[in-house]
Amino acid sequence: MKVAMTGASGFVAAHLQEQFSEYVVIGRNDDEDTIVKKLQGVDVVFNLAGAPIIKRWSDVYKKTLLSSRVDTTKKLVNAINKSNVKHLISTSAIGAYPDNAAFDEYYEGYADDFLGILTKQWEDEAKKCLKSTTIIRFGVILGKDGGALKEMLLPFKLGVGGTIGNGKMMMSWIDVDDLVRIYEYVLEKKLTGIINATAPHPISNYEFTKTLGKVLHRPTLFKVPEFVLRLQYGEGAIVLTGSKEVYPKRLLESGFAFKYPTTESSLHHLLG
Repeated sequence: MKVAMTGASGFVAAHLQEQFSEYVVIGRNDDEDTIVKKLQGVDVVFNLAGAPIIKRWSDVYKKTLLSSRVDTTKKLVNAINKSNVKHLISTSAIGAYPDNAAFDEYYEGYADDFLGILTKQWEDEAKKCLKSTTIIRFGVILGKDGGALKEMLLPFKLGVGGTIGNGKMMMSWIDVDDLVRIYEYVLEKKLTGIINATAPHPISNYEFTKTLGKVLHRPTLFKVPEFVLRLQYGEGAIVLTGSKEVYPKRLLESGFAFKYPTTESSLHHLLG
């Protein structure tokens, strides 16, 4: 199977490249005609492009977040529709869902905030693909070589890691190895539509903090006040302080078995 991917230099892409070794890179500056040429002989496209979400959201950076996802996906889909590609797997995020309630893929609405607007526009462009299309909504990805966990490790190893605010916000997460297995499974089972790439057991920030401290054998006595994150990231702090309780109902219904269903099993696997 020959794969093409956008966002090929990213953390998730690096893991997918280990599993899907025959791949073509689609660059951010490639025009539509160039992409069509690169798609010759390609069976499936992984759309992973997007500027980092954990940043300070100025008005200018919000436009960057949108264009790096929405405009890139639009151009990619136009090229795919002119090609012989059989399947598009496009990335999205659980920021599509509102905070402070439990959701799965059968919820058809979107959060009434910037993340909700972003994911809806992003997904709407992917849905214009005329080939088999799967949209995978990423949870917080746990991997020691990238993503949120890499950023957390140093303060926790130094013994200064702790909860965010009251620690009650829910975190829906996925082990990076299970994420790669989801891509394989989607292709094997020919699953289309929205798929939540989240483990079946969301966890509160307090529980996650205590579990990470336990695995690292470090204390977790400190707290990070939410206002400190807002000072650093502005509106973008919502990525860290929001409460997303999201379940992978479609994967479970189809028979997918998570190798790392709990944070403790994932963290031991990644850090043990």
